[in-house]
Amino acid sequence: MIRKLGADAYTDTADDLGRVLADAVAGGASLGFRDPFGPEQAAEWWRARGPAVADGSLTVWAAHDHGGAIVGTVSLASEPKANGRHRGEVVKLIVHRAARGRGLGRALLETAERAAAGRGISLLLLDTAKDSPAERLYETAGWTRYGVVPDYAANPAGVLEDCSFFYKRLDARV
Repeated sequence: MIRKLGADAYTDTADDLGRVLADAVAGGASLGFRDPFGPEQAAEWWRARGPAVADGSLTVWAAHDHGGAIVGTVSLASEPKANGRHRGEVVKLIVHRAARGRGLGRALLETAERAAAGRGISLLLLDTAKDSPAERLYETAGWTRYGVVPDYAANPAGVLEDCSFFYKRLDARV
């Protein structure tokens, strides 16, 4: 089950979101963090996003397993500039390693896409490590790669990796 986290629910789930983020970093995902990076640091990172969730500039969804544990997440960041309100950015699409291979990443991505279109957003952007499983997900979900930047970001081990940048046009429902 995937559900949108309101401000109160978001605050209550920071520790669980932190465990998912820390697991992804431990698995080598290039999400902006370097080793060592544990669940406590990850939960603090999520807590720092609380004001953005509260003011609506960041929307966060959590995927729960049958027992209710959070096993995945995706966020949609709105563009604050007046000339860019037609676009948004998909950020932190993460699936816990134990829950991968079941279509959860695609379901989370589709959730963010539907919500964006429902808000009148007609263009989504995102970036990911080149040649990663996430890159293949975006390609098969109809996203268009518009460039690759060499040595864009360091992975958790500190090794610089190329990054692919994608966009997707949406049929926005205003």
